[in-house]
Amino acid sequence: MDDKTLDHILATDDELLPSSGFVEAVMTRIQQEAAAPAPLPFPWKRVLPGMVAAAGGLVWVAVSFGKEMATAVHSPELHAAHAQTFTIPFSLQNAGWITLALGASLLSWSFARRIAGRSGLL
Repeated sequence: MDDKTLDHILATDDELLPSSGFVEAVMTRIQQEAAAPAPLPFPWKRVLPGMVAAAGGLVWVAVSFGKEMATAVHSPELHAAHAQTFTIPFSLQNAGWITLALGASLLSWSFARRIAGRSGLL
């Protein structure tokens, strides 16, 4: 299609009319939507106690962890264990575990990308 043909099509003053039955179908759908019942509200009164309990549990865990760490810092056994941990030489056994962890991470990441790609999220 060249510019002259396009200009001719756009220059015509033909009135655009919807196809037969279009207006009736749209109005019927609008009336159906208007007559539909309102959506159910979210049950906040039922969810709120669970959310408060979960938040309280997290605070309790954090406080307990803080108390345990405060007492463990002053423990001489902890310092000896840390000194031994940092003196372990790098070995092939450790490299194997590291490779296994990296492989599992890569596998789960590629699986998630494949699922997200199929669903059209990516």
